[in-house]
Amino acid sequence: MKNRRISSYFFLLFSSLILSVGSLSAQDLNLDEGKNLFKVNCASCHAKDMKSKLTGPALAGLEERWADYPQEDLYAWIRNSQALISTGHPRANELWNEWKPTVMTNFQNLTDDQIANILGYINGVADGSYGPPRPAGTDAGALGVKAEESDNTLLFTVLFLILGLLALVLTRIISNLNYLAQAKEGNAPATRQTLVDTLTSNGVIGFLIFAAVVLGGYTTVNNAIGLNRMQGYQPEQPIKFSHATHAGLQKIDCQYCHDGARRSKHSVIPAANTCMNCHKAVKVGSTYGTAELTKIYASTGFDPNTDKYIPNYEEMSQEDIAKVYKKWIVNSFVQNDDNKTKYSALKISDAAVREADKQWDGIVSSLTNDVKSKVQGPIEWIRIHNLPDHVYFNHAQHVTVGKVECQNCHGKVEEMEVVGQYSPLSMGWCINCHRQTEVKFADNDYYNSYEKYHKEIKEGTREKVTVEDIGGLECQKCHY
Repeated sequence: MKNRRISSYFFLLFSSLILSVGSLSAQDLNLDEGKNLFKVNCASCHAKDMKSKLTGPALAGLEERWADYPQEDLYAWIRNSQALISTGHPRANELWNEWKPTVMTNFQNLTDDQIANILGYINGVADGSYGPPRPAGTDAGALGVKAEESDNTLLFTVLFLILGLLALVLTRIISNLNYLAQAKEGNAPATRQTLVDTLTSNGVIGFLIFAAVVLGGYTTVNNAIGLNRMQGYQPEQPIKFSHATHAGLQKIDCQYCHDGARRSKHSVIPAANTCMNCHKAVKVGSTYGTAELTKIYASTGFDPNTDKYIPNYEEMSQEDIAKVYKKWIVNSFVQNDDNKTKYSALKISDAAVREADKQWDGIVSSLTNDVKSKVQGPIEWIRIHNLPDHVYFNHAQHVTVGKVECQNCHGKVEEMEVVGQYSPLSMGWCINCHRQTEVKFADNDYYNSYEKYHKEIKEGTREKVTVEDIGGLECQKCHY
């Protein structure tokens, strides 16, 4: 016992020394800025006492848990957790396995100094050096700076089973005591109440129904909170369309294809005729040759052999359509200089036929499915971004009025071979953006009605106007 007291004493002393060093290093930090940044960026998912788990883990002791890795790793995690996870980082994947499918919001705009201030504020709240003084007698164990709490699911399950068994035993004891009391009074029933009678009684059934409702409600709400949080979702599309080639290399503006973004609620998926504006002329792709572009031709009925659309294409049989596009694939294959070098004159025709059969199978696989039996008709692209039905989002309001760049929400699409969901699209992410984003008042007639803000900016009493200032956090703006 004496040795245990001595060990506890040295542990408290060592903890105090660590906290003292942390307090000294915190003098160079701006903890007030850290507090404001925490409220704006972190408070929607992390408990403000730093010790409790919320949507995200408890933050007390965060830097200690990352002490085995360079500071840059922790900063990279804060800015883009999914990117660090994809590299196979051990600590990042450990956290992801514990908290998935909940995805941490990206904070790409935070500087190193801002992150340091946030971490300083977290440490200050955890050790009591920032904010109101802690009550006397608070020991180091209450500071929450030790290792992150372990998963207590097994413990709670065992306790639940023990309590359930104890309740069953007490129920049987009470039943037997009641029987003995009734027997003593001479009015006992003919038979004792069995275990089955106890388990099927109205009280037990009522309790089980109540427990099922509570558990079902909790599960439903918990799953609803994570609805459509599919950051990183990157499905394979029916056609291998490279945004890196079109938006990056060729510098095609996003709104050329997604023209709805500037004028309507939806950005719209471009119809195949938009693709044909270019691919009537560009018939062979730089990466896949004819394999992917022929899918567009097959969906629209364009014959690349004649540069004309096929009459009555909707009524054509699959066999006749196959002849048209296989002819095109064979001719392109034979005319390709690389193929001429690779194959002898005798073998190139056979190789071209095999390639045509292979590409045609790919066309049929991409353009047909269980509910679409013909290759003719629209290309059924797989939707990536999908907000819940109770959420209203207008692309035109953000793109045309707010002058928001596409990359703010969708990431650097011009560098993506396969597009995936870049942002979490969660409510907290939207709210944080509205709190931080400065409204572009200059040369924007839409905001002329905000005379008060224009006057304050002109007089120098206001530096900026955020979306929050013009009602961007009002519930009915997004939920109506």
